[in-house]
Amino acid sequence: MNTPIADFIDRYIESKTSRFHMPGHKGAGEIEKYDITEIAGADVLYSAEGIIAESENNATELFGTAHTYYSTEGTTLAIKAMLAIASKGKIGTVLAARNVHKAFIYGCALLDLDVEWLYPKEYSHLCSCIITASEVDEKLSQMCAKPCAVYITSPDYLGNISDIKGISQICKKHGVPLLVDNAHGAYFKFLTPSLHPIDLGAAMCADSAHKTLPVLTGGAYLHISRDFPELFRIARSSLSLFASTSPSYLIMRSLDKCNKYLAESFKDELKNTTRRVELTKGKISKIGFSVEACEPLKIVINAAKAGYTGGELADILRKCGIECEFCDCEYLVLMVTPKNRENDLEKLISAFESITPRSPLVMDDVKPTEAKSAMRIRAAVLSESETVAAKAAVGRICASPSVSCPPAVPIAISGEVIGLEEVKLFEHYCIDSVEVVK
Repeated sequence: MNTPIADFIDRYIESKTSRFHMPGHKGAGEIEKYDITEIAGADVLYSAEGIIAESENNATELFGTAHTYYSTEGTTLAIKAMLAIASKGKIGTVLAARNVHKAFIYGCALLDLDVEWLYPKEYSHLCSCIITASEVDEKLSQMCAKPCAVYITSPDYLGNISDIKGISQICKKHGVPLLVDNAHGAYFKFLTPSLHPIDLGAAMCADSAHKTLPVLTGGAYLHISRDFPELFRIARSSLSLFASTSPSYLIMRSLDKCNKYLAESFKDELKNTTRRVELTKGKISKIGFSVEACEPLKIVINAAKAGYTGGELADILRKCGIECEFCDCEYLVLMVTPKNRENDLEKLISAFESITPRSPLVMDDVKPTEAKSAMRIRAAVLSESETVAAKAAVGRICASPSVSCPPAVPIAISGEVIGLEEVKLFEHYCIDSVEVVK
C-alpha cells in the first residue's frame, strides 16, 4: 500500500526548498523537517482532493467503510463530528450509556443536544456501563420522541466490550443510528473475526489510532458505515466545524505510514501479541492476582482483591521500570501493542512475582444513581460558575465535569443537581473540588 503523504513530505525535504511559509521553525531539526503546512501539493485536510484524499481512501479500504476520515485532534474531534452528523443541526436528544467521555458532554453543549441516560443494572466502576440490547430496546420503546442517535462507549477503560451487534440490530429496528466511541479499539478490525463496531452494525464510530496503533498522539479516525450513506455527505464539514485550520502534518504522516503497516505485517503481529498477552494474564493470575476478563490488548487487574490499591501496584511497578496506563483505588490497567519490546511482558511477570498478594481490601459500595437534571447541558457548561469543595456541592448544579483524563468519565453531568451519592463518588475517586453554577 502506498504512502502518499509521507512520500510527498520526503520529496519536499529532499528538494531543499527555501521555506518562506509556516511553521516558524522552517524545518530546522530532526522532527521539524517533516512538519509542513498546506503548501502547493500538500492538499487540505477538510477539503481533501489530493494526497490526503488518497491516503484516506487507503484507510477506507483497510477498514471497509463508506469513508474513513482522519483527525489530528484525537477522538475528541471525531466524537463531536459524529454528534453533529447525527443531529443534522437540529436540537434533539441522544440516548447514551452513562460512562461517556467528557468530550461527548462538550459536544452536546456546543450543539445544544439533550441526553437520556442508560444506567447499568450491575455497576462495578465509574468507567463501566454494560448495557444489553434488550435494555436499549426497552428504553427506545418508552421514549416519547425518537432520539437522533444511540451512543455507547466500547471498549471501556477497563476493557469491557459491549454487544455492538445486538444493540445495532435494535437501533435499526427503531430507525436510529448507533454511534460508538471505539477510542480504545482501532485494532479490533484486524482481529479474527473482526470486533470493529462498523463490522458489527454501527452507523459511525470514532477510533483513537494513537492508543493501540503506531500513530502519533492525536491521530484518530471517524468511520462512516456503508449502510448509512446519507451520513457521508456532511461528515467532512462536520469535522471542519470543530477542527483547527492548522492540522498537524506530523500526525497525518503518521496515519499515512500506519496504513502500510496495517496492510502488511500488522495482522500477524497482532495475532502473536494477543496470544502472548493471554499467556501473561494466566501467569499473573497464577501468582495470585485477580485478572479481569477484557479486550485482548489490555491487562486489567483488580488490585483491591489482592490487598492493594491500583496506585500502590503502579508505584511498585514503576520501581521495576514499568509504567501503567491507568490506576485508581481499585484497578490497574496496562495496555499492550505489537510495538512493545520483546521482553516487556516477561519483565511485567517478573515484577508481579516480586509482589506478595495480601488480604482483600474492603471497598466502599458506591454506585451512580439517576440524577435530576435542572438545566440543559449547554446552559450549564456556558454558565457563570465557581469551584467549591466536593463536600459542599450537595444541592448545587454541576457546571463543567470534574474529572481528569484518564479516564475522563464524569460523575456528575453538566446541568445535574449534585446529591449525596455523587459526593460519595467524588470522594471515592479522589475528586476534591467541583465546578458548580453560580
